[in-house]
Amino acid sequence: MEPDLREEFIQMITRYQGILHKVCLIYFHNETDRKDNFQEILYQLWKAYPDLQKKGSMGSWIYKIAINTSIVKIRKDSRYVHSPVFPEIPDSSDFLGQYAWNENVRLLISAIQSLNDMDKSLMFLYLEEKSYQEIADITGISVSNVGTKINRIKSQLKTTLKTLNHGE
Repeated sequence: MEPDLREEFIQMITRYQGILHKVCLIYFHNETDRKDNFQEILYQLWKAYPDLQKKGSMGSWIYKIAINTSIVKIRKDSRYVHSPVFPEIPDSSDFLGQYAWNENVRLLISAIQSLNDMDKSLMFLYLEEKSYQEIADITGISVSNVGTKINRIKSQLKTTLKTLNHGE
């Protein structure tokens, strides 16, 4: 890769690293798995970066690569078994340590982590305040299907959060 492209890539990663860390948090429960996935996402972005120059929205491209890389890693990694438990609280050196780790945040993350891969992706993008059109472009489903699924997921999350909150 040319030096200019390397510098552009580094600037892109610096600008969008928050997205990458959030994706890792949604898909992986512990810090080690999150860090491994973050590195894998960086690798996939690095491999595909030269082709980005020919494509449209960089943000959508980054979301798509990050989400798809996470899903592929989960499916390939036989040692990763989903269990609906609270994620580990990141240490202060972790990017995610800047978030307020109160009980409500932990419950919401736990509830989102209990969703299937597509629903996690949809809810993550919704919480990132992406439009239904952007979500459809990233996930490859229709705009009307995005709306239907998000409403169903929100209802499911409300039920899950009530259960987690009351230990029912």
